[in-house]
Amino acid sequence: MTGASAVQSTLSLADVLAARKTIAGAAVQTPLIPSVWATRTHGFDLLMKMETMQPVGAFKLRGAVNAIFTLPDDVKAVTCCSTGNHGRAVAYAARARGLKATICMSALVPQAKVDGIRALGADVRIVGRSQDDAQVESTRLATEEGFAEIPPFDDLRVIAGQATIGLEMLETRPDIETVLVPLSGGGLAAGVAFAVKVLKPSARVIGISMDRGAAMHASLAAGRPVEVEEVASLADSLGGGIGLENRHSFALCRDHLDDVVLVTEDEIYAAMQTLYYEERMVAEGACAVGIAAIAAGKLGTLKGPAATIITGRNVDMAAFTRVINGEDIVLGDHHVKGKAYGA
Repeated sequence: MTGASAVQSTLSLADVLAARKTIAGAAVQTPLIPSVWATRTHGFDLLMKMETMQPVGAFKLRGAVNAIFTLPDDVKAVTCCSTGNHGRAVAYAARARGLKATICMSALVPQAKVDGIRALGADVRIVGRSQDDAQVESTRLATEEGFAEIPPFDDLRVIAGQATIGLEMLETRPDIETVLVPLSGGGLAAGVAFAVKVLKPSARVIGISMDRGAAMHASLAAGRPVEVEEVASLADSLGGGIGLENRHSFALCRDHLDDVVLVTEDEIYAAMQTLYYEERMVAEGACAVGIAAIAAGKLGTLKGPAATIITGRNVDMAAFTRVINGEDIVLGDHHVKGKAYGA
C-alpha cells in the first residue's frame, strides 16, 4: 500500500518529537520485551511493546495527553467518542489538566470500560449502537456547548502522540524489520507506520484487524472511507468506523502501511489464551491480533526481528475468564466455540 499520495499529510517528524516532550511525565516509555512463545514455537525474535503498562492501561494515553496538554488555556471542557480506551485516556488527561470531560460511547462498549471512565471523574453518555452514533453527540457538544473535541484517531495531535510508540521501538531496537500494528480507526497504525517509515523506510509495517467490521481495511480496499456495520467482537477496541470525512488517518494508513491482515474471532480467542498462558499477560482481544496472525500463519516468513504492540489491558474480566477457561463466547449473533488451551 505504500506509495505516493495525492493528498500529502501535514504530519512531520518534528510533530512526533514535540509530542514526546509534551507527554513525558504523563505517559510512560514502555518496555519492549521478547516473546518466549514466538521463539519457542516459530523460531524468530518477536518483541512486544508493553502499552498495557500505561497509567490508564492502554496506548491511548499518549495521543490524549498530547492533544489535551496543547489546548488553549481558555478551554474548560473536553469531549470525545470512544470504544473505551480513548475515553479513559481523555478522562485521565482532562483530570490532570483540571478540565471537565464528557465521554460519548455506544451501547456496545463493555460495562467494565464505562465504569473505568466514570471512576476517573468523567461524565459518560451512552448513545446508540455504534461509535458513529456516539460521535454525533460528541460533535453536538463541541458545536453547541463549546467543548473541545478530542477525536479518537483522526487528529494530528492524537496521531503524533501514538507515533511516539514507533519512535521508541526503533530507538530501542534499530534492527526491527517488521512491525505489527492493531488496526482500527487508524490513529495508532497511522502514527506508528509514519514514524517507522521515516526512521527506517526498509521496515515493513502491517496492520492487523478482525475480519468482522474492519472499517479501515474496507476503506483501504475501496480507495476511500466507507461505512461498515459495527459488530460485537473479542477485539472490541478495534470496532467503529473511520468517518466518511476522514482527514488524516486514512491517508496515512494508505501511504505507510505495507499490508493489512485480518484474523477471525476464533484466532483472536486462541491468541488471548496464548498471551495469558505463555506470556502471563492479561490483555484485550485487540492486543492479541498480532499474535493471532502469526499463529494462524497469515504473515508468511517474517523478515528479521519483528515487533507487535500489546495495546491495552482494560478487558471485561468476566469475558476474559471465560476465554482463559476455554468456555464458549457469544458475540451478538456470532458464536465462538470454546477450546482449552493446548487441546
